[in-house]
Amino acid sequence: MASDASLSWTNRSVLRPGRDGPYLCIQDVIVFVRDLEVSARFYVDRLGFELIADRRLPSGERWIEVAPPDGSANLTLVAATLDRPEYKLIGGNRWVLFMTEDVEAKYREWSQRGVRFLSAPENPRWGGTFARFEDPDGNQFGLEGFDEVRQSLELRRQAEAEKLEAERRVAQELAIAKQVQARLFPQIQPEMKTVEYAGMCLQARQVGGDYFDFLNLGPQRLGLIIGDVSGKGIAAALLMANLQAILRSQSASAFDQPEAWLSSVNRVFYDNTGDNAFASLLFAEYDDATRRMRYANCGHLSGLLLRGSGSVERLESTSTLLGLFPDWSCSMREQELRPGDVLALYTDGITEAGNEQKEEFGERRLIESLRRHRELPCQAMLTAIVDGVRQFSSQEQHDDITAIVAKVRAIR
Repeated sequence: MASDASLSWTNRSVLRPGRDGPYLCIQDVIVFVRDLEVSARFYVDRLGFELIADRRLPSGERWIEVAPPDGSANLTLVAATLDRPEYKLIGGNRWVLFMTEDVEAKYREWSQRGVRFLSAPENPRWGGTFARFEDPDGNQFGLEGFDEVRQSLELRRQAEAEKLEAERRVAQELAIAKQVQARLFPQIQPEMKTVEYAGMCLQARQVGGDYFDFLNLGPQRLGLIIGDVSGKGIAAALLMANLQAILRSQSASAFDQPEAWLSSVNRVFYDNTGDNAFASLLFAEYDDATRRMRYANCGHLSGLLLRGSGSVERLESTSTLLGLFPDWSCSMREQELRPGDVLALYTDGITEAGNEQKEEFGERRLIESLRRHRELPCQAMLTAIVDGVRQFSSQEQHDDITAIVAKVRAIR
């Protein structure tokens, strides 16, 4: 039984796609009866109607609404007492007509359930098939059907079946796309002696446009990449796959000539995508022997370098976004890392996650979370940070949450 009759009725009605005129539909047809319990059982048990509402009005009167399983209008059952003029309206022909695709089948079903029909189904001169029945109080109703109704229902069923099949195929294709995209994230992590690292991507939809990667750039060389492609959903996922393929296919020159490599990546990405496609990217190359890191920040959020002393340094932008211009260049910057330092690269799904007060998680809370969890292993640290973001937001996730953390350790 619905807790809100108006809401239940609205959910059952058919909405027009536009708003050219105010919404209008029949909600209730009042049927006056003597005994609400007897009438309710008749409509629910014998006719198979749904009980939409059963409650007390402020006046103390009981309000019952029932409706046919495939209809949008409700019948409101009202008990009229002898001292009220409505009592004279109990019984007789109310000219309430129920439409069905098979009058004969309903006639047989309801007759077997004890419904009293005043006549067997007939074919009047105005067409179709018609029968009349009455409820326990003698209120009379019509049951009618037309070939056009049956044909229309079949067309609607066919359209609904096609819609469901299309939705099933889309869901299946999205599931496959999710599996494919999951394989685009790093499956193997190059082994390093002086650094521990981990990455995570928690997508808001089945697929998304956030990207992180770990590249083997040669002996004792590790590449860390995090990026965010424009758009959402399938479109962003395709761009992400395109960017990942370009980065990996040309990564052989990433260590010796990182600026030229990124310039070439930008040109191919620009040529392969539309005018509105772009990506932010932060690439960091780590030398396991010297503990030195070079990086290029291509319009991405500043990476955070949490020093062992507790101070924070930012890996700020060194160039513009990828994919906006055919001719593009970037510069590299260098940092020396020391044991105990923690590096965090992330996307805006973390810092822009909002709570009910419309506050964002922000960089400050991210730094606090890094400090609080810095002693954990990198994978556990990432999990704790992401859990904190989701607890802070407590709303539906609207953007992908992606991050990399790396922690420098001493050589034993």
